[in-house]
Amino acid sequence: MSLVSEPTPEGTASPPIAPPAPPHLRRSAWKGLALRMHFYAGLFVGPFILVAAVTGVLYALLPQLESWIYDEHLHVPATSRELPLADQVAAALATNPAGTLDAVRPAPNPGDTTRVLFTQEGLGESERWTVFVDPGTAEVRGELVTYGTSGVLPLRMTLDQLHRNLLLGEPGRLYSELAASWLWVVALGGLVLWIARWRARRIRRAADLVRPERGVKGRRRLLGRHGALGVWLLLGMLFLSATGLTWSTYAGAGISDIRAQVGWSTPALDTGGGDHAGHGGGAPGAPVPVRPGQFDSVLTAARGAGIDARQVEVGVPAEAGGPWTVTEVKRSWPTQVDSIAIDAGTGTVVDEVRFANYPFMAKLARWGIDAHMGALFGVANQVVLVAFGIGLVTVILLGYRMWWVRRPDAGRPAPLVGRGQFRELSQPVGFAVVLAAVAIGWLAPLFGLSLLAFLLVDAWRGYRAAQREAAAG
Repeated sequence: MSLVSEPTPEGTASPPIAPPAPPHLRRSAWKGLALRMHFYAGLFVGPFILVAAVTGVLYALLPQLESWIYDEHLHVPATSRELPLADQVAAALATNPAGTLDAVRPAPNPGDTTRVLFTQEGLGESERWTVFVDPGTAEVRGELVTYGTSGVLPLRMTLDQLHRNLLLGEPGRLYSELAASWLWVVALGGLVLWIARWRARRIRRAADLVRPERGVKGRRRLLGRHGALGVWLLLGMLFLSATGLTWSTYAGAGISDIRAQVGWSTPALDTGGGDHAGHGGGAPGAPVPVRPGQFDSVLTAARGAGIDARQVEVGVPAEAGGPWTVTEVKRSWPTQVDSIAIDAGTGTVVDEVRFANYPFMAKLARWGIDAHMGALFGVANQVVLVAFGIGLVTVILLGYRMWWVRRPDAGRPAPLVGRGQFRELSQPVGFAVVLAAVAIGWLAPLFGLSLLAFLLVDAWRGYRAAQREAAAG
């Protein structure tokens, strides 16, 4: 729609300048713009969200299965007698692992094994070679690669990487970041459309927002199920989108910068030599001379300093003469992630970080990530994630089914909303939309780039359609 009159032959009256769109048309433009964005995002980003949902469901189902599959590595006959860590570490070292001793995780409960962890060349980031030792007999029960602070085993590690990067390494993380960047947009756009439809039908019962329309068939039935289920899943979609972005590549870096600037970063333990060698990746640094008996003295000092969680990791110094670290690794509720640095020579604490002293936003980030992974509330957390994942898969498939029913071909009606919805908005509102898109694109670059790609594709399709109409006319 042009806002100025076109040149006319001399002697003819110029058509008047088109007036601004009235308020009711602007409201329709808002709905149309939301519908086109929801459609494009659902159509092209939906597959990425679908893969993330399916792999997330599988990951949430695995802890109990993993415990059964690796029972020989994880479990031993319970005994009241437990050997010193020195004997257990010596037994692990006797297997001659091709790596550098990095840390020990004492058996947290009777019947569990102790984990002795080594860094090795060739392992991926956050991967360590782990020797499982019976704490009662010092018998080595097996050896496996484990991953991350949670120490997941190969089966769940594979699914974790599939969910994170499709087993493609760092480049593959773009898929999950793209899914997280758009999930909240799709969710809120769908809510806007669903509420607009609810108001247009002059329905005043709030219950009708969360249940499908009854007595209808075909596309209306699909739409009712898609919309109502989307409302039920809304908070979950916003939560998973936010927590997923916190550890993504590009948006995650931006979020970390913002948190650092406002004082919301997670405090880091000062060991005098940078991050501990075992907490950054699988490649070993220069070996640090360690006597197995030091693990017992360091753990005793840590217990005396208030490190009381059953699940802890005792880490060797990052460099010769540096402090040892003892870190709580219990991620379920209540969270226990205190950490201290200890001078092994004197047994004194040289630094400490207590979860109670985390900034509130750092605590929320910790809880959010652990809930995202299904660890915060145990089985209940897993059940909620599985139910949500199945619901999200259903919403996506219903959306694709609606598109298929109304797919553009000779036997179908024209699209519900044509191009040009943005031009119908008032200039201040249009400027605000552009400004918001730029700001979000700066914080989440993959969102900005993919949005630009959508606009270019839409413009190209409009140009091609105009060419075809001109040729036909």
